Amino acid sequence: MGVSMTVSVLGMGAMGQALAAAFVRAGRPTVVWNRSAGKTEAVTGLGAVRAASVAEAVLAADLIVVCVLDHAAVREVLEPVAAHLGGRVLLNVTNGTADQAREVAAWAAGHGVSYLDGGIMAIPQTIGLPASTILFSGSREAYDRWADALGAWGTGNFLGEEPGLAALHDLALLGAMYGMFAGAFHATAMVGTEGVPTGRFTTELLVPWLRSMVDVLPMLVDAEVSAEQRLVEQAALANIVGTAAAQGVPGRMTAPIRALLTDHDRDPDHADFA
Repeated sequence: MGVSMTVSVLGMGAMGQALAAAFVRAGRPTVVWNRSAGKTEAVTGLGAVRAASVAEAVLAADLIVVCVLDHAAVREVLEPVAAHLGGRVLLNVTNGTADQAREVAAWAAGHGVSYLDGGIMAIPQTIGLPASTILFSGSREAYDRWADALGAWGTGNFLGEEPGLAALHDLALLGAMYGMFAGAFHATAMVGTEGVPTGRFTTELLVPWLRSMVDVLPMLVDAEVSAEQRLVEQAALANIVGTAAAQGVPGRMTAPIRALLTDHDRDPDHADFA
């Protein structure tokens, strides 16, 4: 087995296991490591090889994938094996900030390592499906070399050589997702105050409504909003806040959104979205 054909995945949480399993199913020789060896059993059962140490996993492969809890864990795992990483490709898919990605990229460059940062826009259960989008940034040469292998995870999207781009896009997209979730939970809380079955409300009304809004989002992002439309939206937001309060639903989410969108309507270029 040539080293250049082999990948190693460090970290066997739910996502790490899914990534390693996708490699194995695609026929890619795969080595896995985790602090607690028991978490490697599912993927070794599929054909992956368990490494007894991080150093063993690194030395076995040309592509090293790191999927751990956070930035601190990335450094804790990698720093002791820095001397073994030279000449390899390091792909960090641990969720983190753009600045953290840049920091790891600079550290990797200092040790002769090609660096890629990844943002996984998927859940473990959908890894391997074309609908799963994986964002990449960093070394273009490294991405081109490994794009076919990484296609085992889903559809890759290389955003550029600035290493923080994948993390930036990842967090921006997650922010939009959590905003949608918060709005949906608030909506079900409102109708729930009148005994409306939330399951039926969600499937018959909420999901179709949100889907229809997603379809028109590209038109809304850059659209000029008329003064009349602003007044209509502000009135609707006032009614949402007032009705939620009257129904006993806390306004911790809706009141700030009302203020934020009102500021945006006044000055779209300088509204405080921080």
